[in-house]
Amino acid sequence: MIDVSIIIVSWNVQDFLVACLESIIKSPVAINEPDGDKAVVEIIVVDSASSDGTVDLLKNKYPQVTLLAQSENVGFTRGNNIGFEVAQGRYLFLLNPDTEIIGDAIPQMVDYMDNHNDIGIIGPHTLNSDGTTQSSRRHFPTKTLAFFESTWLQPFAPEAMMTHFYISDKPDDAILDVDWMQGSALMTRREIYEAVGGLDTDYVMFSEEMDWCKRIRDAGWRGIYLGTAQIIHHGGKSTEQIGAQKHIWFQESKLRYFKKHHGAGFATILRLFLIINYLWQILIEGTKGAIGHKRELRKERVETYWQVLRSGLKVS
Repeated sequence: MIDVSIIIVSWNVQDFLVACLESIIKSPVAINEPDGDKAVVEIIVVDSASSDGTVDLLKNKYPQVTLLAQSENVGFTRGNNIGFEVAQGRYLFLLNPDTEIIGDAIPQMVDYMDNHNDIGIIGPHTLNSDGTTQSSRRHFPTKTLAFFESTWLQPFAPEAMMTHFYISDKPDDAILDVDWMQGSALMTRREIYEAVGGLDTDYVMFSEEMDWCKRIRDAGWRGIYLGTAQIIHHGGKSTEQIGAQKHIWFQESKLRYFKKHHGAGFATILRLFLIINYLWQILIEGTKGAIGHKRELRKERVETYWQVLRSGLKVS
């Protein structure tokens, strides 16, 4: 029996993917076949038409990996759902290709889920490349928070509100009930996937894990941050390749989440606010560039923000 299906969606990050796979292989798990008391895992890589030789490398060097090579970039949500369809494990573990497993993180998560039947989703303590803690645990955002988080108003947000959202007043190695966790490493139960479904493919990228965790929580399951299990997340290696599109997907996903869970009326108000936010940023960056402060940087930012505005930030 497969205990854990590890699903990795990869796009042009071959070196990071290799490091990720090697960290899994070196961890105390058994790949595909039972080996003593070790958790048995299968590794599924969904490759989104990478052009960096990833597919050939996996075929030649990692025969133990189930490769699902796509003919186009299917994105994060569709890619994971493709992996879900062939996964055989009792637990389904979404893992980014730019992560590395530290020690026994996978067995720790499996053991904790095995011993707490009311837990629906679990995530580890995530570290940055330099070993510092990466903020990965959250409470669900409120309507008020939507106007502060990841906007130019964030520095002026009430401290208590941001502390509550980021759960930044708790130890990094604690075990905590949380609402949602960053999608770089999330484990859930097969029966939960069968009950609530996979990731919502209306989200191309960003907020999809928050939506998924909310659906799981709304179905009555707990979410747990397991601070004793650790991974490294180098962060953003796929999104670095998409420039202005990253801003567009981030904001459209934010709007989609609030429309889905808080209504179309509120999402319309939030959309207008975000458009004003980008207009304001264009004014600020343009002014700084005009007076000669880092002109190339200011020009690049203005062009990016104009692309966001031209997209309309429309949510169907």
